Amino acid sequence: MAKSERYLDLPLEDVIGDRFSRYSKYIIQERALPDARDGLKPVQRRILYAMYNDGNTADKPYRKAAKTVGNVIGNYHPHGDSSVYEAMVRMSQDWKVRQLLIDMHGNNGSIDGDPPAAMRYTEARLSAISAELMRDLDKGTVDYIPNFDDSIEEPVVLPAMFPNLLVNGSTGISAGYATDIPPHFLPEIIDGTVLLMEKPQTTLDELLQIVKGPDFPTGGIVQGLDGIRQAYETGKGKVIVRAKTEIEEVRGGRKQIVITEIPYEVVKANLVKKMDEIRFDKKVDGIAEVRDDTDRTGLRIVVELKKEAEPNAILHYLLKNTDLQVAYHFNMVAIYNKTPQLMGLKALMQAYIDHQKQVFTRKSKFELRKAQERAHIVEGLIKAVSILDDVIRVIRASKDKKDAKLNLQHEFEFTEPQAEAIVNLQLYRLTNTDITTLQKEADELQKKIAELQAILGSEKKLISVIKREMNGVKKKFISERRTEIKEEIEELKINMDELIAAEDVRVTITHAGYVKRTSIRSYTASSKDAPGMKTGDSLLHSSVASTTDVLLLFTKKGSYLYVPIHQLPDIRWKDDGQHVANLIPLDPDDEVLDAKIIRDFKEDESLLFMTKHGMAKRTQLSLYQAQRHSKPLMALKLKAGDEVVAVLHTDGNKELFAVSTFGYGLWFSESDVSLVGQRAAGVKGMNLKEGDEVVGVEAFGLEETVEFICATQRGAVKRMAITEFEKSSRAKRGLLLLRELKSNPHRLVGFRRIKSQSDKFIISTENEKQVVVSPKEYRRSDRYSNGSYAFDQHELGNAVSMRHSIDTTNFE
Repeated sequence: MAKSERYLDLPLEDVIGDRFSRYSKYIIQERALPDARDGLKPVQRRILYAMYNDGNTADKPYRKAAKTVGNVIGNYHPHGDSSVYEAMVRMSQDWKVRQLLIDMHGNNGSIDGDPPAAMRYTEARLSAISAELMRDLDKGTVDYIPNFDDSIEEPVVLPAMFPNLLVNGSTGISAGYATDIPPHFLPEIIDGTVLLMEKPQTTLDELLQIVKGPDFPTGGIVQGLDGIRQAYETGKGKVIVRAKTEIEEVRGGRKQIVITEIPYEVVKANLVKKMDEIRFDKKVDGIAEVRDDTDRTGLRIVVELKKEAEPNAILHYLLKNTDLQVAYHFNMVAIYNKTPQLMGLKALMQAYIDHQKQVFTRKSKFELRKAQERAHIVEGLIKAVSILDDVIRVIRASKDKKDAKLNLQHEFEFTEPQAEAIVNLQLYRLTNTDITTLQKEADELQKKIAELQAILGSEKKLISVIKREMNGVKKKFISERRTEIKEEIEELKINMDELIAAEDVRVTITHAGYVKRTSIRSYTASSKDAPGMKTGDSLLHSSVASTTDVLLLFTKKGSYLYVPIHQLPDIRWKDDGQHVANLIPLDPDDEVLDAKIIRDFKEDESLLFMTKHGMAKRTQLSLYQAQRHSKPLMALKLKAGDEVVAVLHTDGNKELFAVSTFGYGLWFSESDVSLVGQRAAGVKGMNLKEGDEVVGVEAFGLEETVEFICATQRGAVKRMAITEFEKSSRAKRGLLLLRELKSNPHRLVGFRRIKSQSDKFIISTENEKQVVVSPKEYRRSDRYSNGSYAFDQHELGNAVSMRHSIDTTNFE
């Protein structure tokens, strides 16, 4: 078998593992992460070097971007043209890069997320500061390696006369690593680097006196010195970046919020769209218009407010609910010693300092060698001029240039480079004046050699030279800091009462869990008609509430949903509501049991829960006021198999009457049920026989005339007064309210208090039939009767439940 046809029997996981590890190593080291020394990814370095090598510099005319991209792909970076052009464009965008490395002519995108023009339309050249990254490349300052096809060489790293990684930052994602290094203010970074270079034992706190924090090209306000310090110490940390805003007064006494700077890497068009959606959806009342007034003079977004609006409250809401305020997470990972490392501020500065020491040492050695070579030649020229006649004689007697060089070396002991310089000497250089020039040059060279030797022999002098060069860059590219740094993160307190216009609406909740709010106008126009709902569904609650109120929805599994009324969908009276699970996720096997509209979460008011296993729990209403309302919250703790059967909103001083399926009724005081915390389980409210369950519980005052209506599975309806019972205490079984039958006994399926003679109740049967009963049609019964039959059990089936029939044609 030929060698090319030989197969290797290897496990698939070994092959894939080997290939992926090679791929990972490549994209970590050669694609996505910047070098700690010059702060550039390979593609960026290759773009800058290709432009520099091609003479496409700041002092020359612009050149087509496509030419540069082709040059980079053909010589250095054998990848897709889009990746090269995108990297090139990013280095030219003044909202992404603090110090532009490429000066681009034409459409290079926008802060609104618009794409740049195709590379055939744009032109580019290196910026002035890019020259500082590549200064002294020709002086042996860095190593070169062959390009991908070994045809030419490219630098491994650029000399970088300023700390580009910290100044311009970097972002990237590779295999297992990601990096997010924010841009910084050039003078601060240079001053901090110089301090660390002169005093290696400088502490982080001393550096923080100079380097205040990030300086984003888009400005804004950074909050959280603790986060900055943690990031600079460990490489990871979080700060809050907030837009720069001010509140202006306009004609008519109205005010407007003006945004002049937005957080880094926020797309302005998306931000404006989100704010306008808040206005359109009326999540906040008081915003009249959101307008983008940005032009070539600068960014400007205007949020016009209505006359009665509270500007600070609206601003806080927008900061919290849009990208006007974002969290920036430092993750300062860079390639150092060919390895990805999480580095703090000192480590990054030290990596740059070590690089600069190496660059300036190599530059000094290169210049020293050149100076010594030139000094040697100048020395030969001076000697030649002093014996000029003899030199001319020897040259004239020689056959050719090579012979002349050999004769000069033999006759006067010139070296080969000196002889080469002498035979190439132009005649005009033989004047007396030129002797002086040569002597002056020799003196300057000796001075330069001594200086370079001193630099190479003393780290202090080496640091002094680096410091001088870096300060020169700082002076040349001086600018103003754009980002303001604040020590504390300001807490955003939002009072929704200030943001929501108080308006009366009709709130409707159905048994199936569909909710809506309806304007009074829509309700009044259609109130004679039944409210819109799914077939077979019925109303659980319908009442007038203010948009500043809160709807609490309680479920059978012991959860509650906190829904501000203004967040309910605004739907016409005739149309179906929206299921509550669209607002707050609800378990599919859970269902809404009761609804309470709360205006004030008063501490002297209570919620009382009763479960089918007889547990009673009472908790202060104020504990159910929630800040977060994006998921169901725990109303009470239930044991396995238990369910909530009733929720009462009381003043804590009511009387309670609980009824069970087997026909027991227990009267006890609400005060018997002690107040407990929101997440507690409660106490035994009613002692039940095995197989018995609580059907319901009602609250009343001692001074009230209290009547109840109950229904059994056999279709019997019974009306009773509370006076038929004696008051007891909780955890008892209570008294029978039905006559016991040995065969086919009555079992309660529903129990409700009669609040008005016009009340109506709906009994549902297992055959999905509904029977409406009116209490006034039934006379009061004592405890020893089973009431009167409302329907034929054999015809309609067993009764399964009884609920209040809500009259929606009149406001409660």
